[in-house]
Amino acid sequence: MQQMIFVNLATHDLDASKKFFTALGFSPNEQFSDDTTAAIPLSDTINVMLHTHQKYAEFTKKQIVESRTSSEVLLALSAPSREGVDELVDKAIAAGGSPTGETQDHGFMYGRAFDDLDGHTWEVMWMDPTAMQG
Repeated sequence: MQQMIFVNLATHDLDASKKFFTALGFSPNEQFSDDTTAAIPLSDTINVMLHTHQKYAEFTKKQIVESRTSSEVLLALSAPSREGVDELVDKAIAAGGSPTGETQDHGFMYGRAFDDLDGHTWEVMWMDPTAMQG
């Protein structure tokens, strides 16, 4: 079995966040979702667990970061191509996300970023596989 990652994020509006990720082309896994949590598989090994603040607080004794004004983590996703980067970021912006940072174009590597509805920053990047070999 491949190792998996479950990224847990607090959200202010669970329904709006589910609609946002659905607009990006990801469908909630209803088997692991309820009125406090939405499980959003991004791939076979990457899952985003969106939680209401009340539910998220059950997993930690720490104060929940206000993600709209503070940053705790930058989330990065790979894309299959430069066009794939643009497609996902453009979908995110159309769904209510905000562009953030500058486009990074180094020829062999290309990336853009957006903030989701709760201010979590998602970087989407593509790297030329031949450049990684060399």
